[in-house]
Amino acid sequence: MRGEARSFAAARKDRAADIDRWLTDLFRTAATGPYARDGLSGSGATGFPEERGSAGPNGIGGVALVAVGSLGRGELAPGSDLDLVLLHNGRDDVARIADRIWYPIWDSGVGLDHSVRTVDEAVKVAREDLKAVLGLIQARHVVGDPELTRAVREAVLAEWRADSRRRLAELRAAADKRAEAGGELAFLLEPDLKDSRGGIRDVQAMQAVAAAWVASAPGPRVREAYELLLDIRHGLHLVTARGTDRLVLQEQDAVAGTLGMLDAEALMRRLAEAGRTISHSFDATWRTVDRLLTGPAPRGRRPLADGVVEHGGEVVLARGVNPRTDPTLVLRAAAAAAEAGLPLAPATVSALAAQSPPLPVPWPPEARAALVALLGAGRAAVPVWEELDQAGFLVRLIPDWERVRHRPQRNPVHRYTVDRHLIETAAGAASFTREVSRPDLLLISALLHDIGKGWPGDHSTTGEIVARDIGARIGLPPADVEVLATVVRHHLLLPETATRRDLDDPVTIARVAEAVGSREVLELLAALAVCDGHATGPAAWNSWKASLVSDLVRRVRSVLSGTPPVPAPVLSEEQAALARHGGGAVRVNGTAVTVVAPDRPGLLWRAAGVLAAHRMVVRSASAASAGATAVIEFAVVPEYGTPPDPATLEADLRLVLAGRLDIEQRLARRARSVRPPRVPVAPPRVTLVDDASTTSTVVEVRAHDRPGLLWRIGRAFGECGLDVRAARVETLGAEAVDVFYVADRTGRPITDEQQRLQVREHVLAALR
Repeated sequence: MRGEARSFAAARKDRAADIDRWLTDLFRTAATGPYARDGLSGSGATGFPEERGSAGPNGIGGVALVAVGSLGRGELAPGSDLDLVLLHNGRDDVARIADRIWYPIWDSGVGLDHSVRTVDEAVKVAREDLKAVLGLIQARHVVGDPELTRAVREAVLAEWRADSRRRLAELRAAADKRAEAGGELAFLLEPDLKDSRGGIRDVQAMQAVAAAWVASAPGPRVREAYELLLDIRHGLHLVTARGTDRLVLQEQDAVAGTLGMLDAEALMRRLAEAGRTISHSFDATWRTVDRLLTGPAPRGRRPLADGVVEHGGEVVLARGVNPRTDPTLVLRAAAAAAEAGLPLAPATVSALAAQSPPLPVPWPPEARAALVALLGAGRAAVPVWEELDQAGFLVRLIPDWERVRHRPQRNPVHRYTVDRHLIETAAGAASFTREVSRPDLLLISALLHDIGKGWPGDHSTTGEIVARDIGARIGLPPADVEVLATVVRHHLLLPETATRRDLDDPVTIARVAEAVGSREVLELLAALAVCDGHATGPAAWNSWKASLVSDLVRRVRSVLSGTPPVPAPVLSEEQAALARHGGGAVRVNGTAVTVVAPDRPGLLWRAAGVLAAHRMVVRSASAASAGATAVIEFAVVPEYGTPPDPATLEADLRLVLAGRLDIEQRLARRARSVRPPRVPVAPPRVTLVDDASTTSTVVEVRAHDRPGLLWRIGRAFGECGLDVRAARVETLGAEAVDVFYVADRTGRPITDEQQRLQVREHVLAALR
């Protein structure tokens, strides 16, 4: 791979040299021959009057061609535009010279960003235009009078440094705006290599800060990360044959191939590491800027922990402390920094990284206590954890961390890499420590719940094994190791059961109670479900899922306590009011749609068809019956625009129930207007889950979401002579995970193998 990277760097250098030679030829032709032949010049060997300026090395005075942007930095990718400035000393023929340079470039098809300025004009523009000043700070002379280029650079740099307080604040605001719009490069499925946080422009911003003499230039690790981003961008331009900066999903495998990497996952892991390295250095740069521009921090040292003090707004080691003799010092310092909401001083991190001995195995209790204190600091622990990661501490403390470090989760539901998701979950768990009997085990299990994703196979199963090893490594007693392993093994049990099983079925509650085993584990799993969902992303947790998990926990807690659960009301007050409406009623409250109607076969999928016909995307659905009344709760969002009128929805529902509305025809028209996915998607999967219920057959359907999907599935059940008794429908990103409890016309589960196969094939056919 490094050979490929070196060839890309060499290719960029060679292309810049080729462009320079081409521009030099254009410049010489524009400034000499054509003007002399056209009688547009005065005396002199070059055709210019002598008073126009002293001649440069090319025999041309008073005009210079300067490269800015990627050409100026020598980083020209295959699809990059040219950014050029034609400097002059007031010559009256400069417009003609410019035309004879710009037009051949345009004719060649190369993109061009250009300007023509005197030195004073260039300095004036740079004074007010951030993009202009950033380009001129790194401007490179190409051809012509070098004194003009030197004069511009010196004047621009002098003003940049003299007005650094205002200009750096402007630079920071621009970076924040980019980050808000572009997201964080390390955690995006389709990052913008330039504008995402941790991208190419952030390194250029750090270089501009260094040019102001306010902070040091980016170090070797950042420069290496930057070169990787340039290489990836280079490969992206080759693959797409255009100058794009967004690394979309369908191009990632091909781009990985141009860099000699195994596949897209390897590429995105390297990209995540580079982005986080740049983001970490970017934050450190701005802390330095803030200290220097806002004045020195108060002097003095405030004790924070044994051997750890605050000094100058940072956490440093106390005088006389020797890291070589104290293996727990790094965790103690990290916990103190997080609890104080302060950064670890870079010099302190470097000293600890170089001098700290390894922790003994098992860890001493004070080391484990420091880890729990660090995690218990909540959000403040995230930047400190990142600091330890950048210094290489985490894989020394927990070797298994290496397998999940920077590992991408190529799924739109997840907004973080695996390792960042783990610390984000632990940060969220800190707010639940007052609600569980073992807050230490909650924090540690939150940190480790997805640790199995670094290994092949089901991550919950492999995670249990890894969690046992780590629990013993950090010195947990055997009983606590068992609890930790159980929580990691079953961390998805509550949300998956709540959203994919009928909670009114006794088998569901009994299975969960058996797996959980104790109220202690149940409360840990309940808290972890919330933290995990929030840290995953908006599509993974919502009020509907929260209410289902809460209901499941209530029922399982009652079973574990040996008392029957208090039955939930058959209908809520609002649902009962709707039921009295008679015939079919709809209530729309924001994104929640409640349908209450006389129970009958096919009600769920017919109601779903009405919603789909009205451009409503079903994100989740829960169906249940109360006597002769069926209640369906949908969570929906409009595909675009505003939601439809509730009265219109209700009217169409009544028409469907009466058989007077052809929903199939409407949905067929809509399906023809829907564009297919732009990337290949996995084929649908239909599974009949055994032993999940004694009264129904549980059918789990996973497929790429599209309008009318729930309607098609339900109609397939109806054609097989099945009735949907209950349903749990959930959309995670672009993937639908739908579970249906179905029974035949006699009200019994499907036991005949031939019929089970027929149902599976019929539903699959409906999904194609």
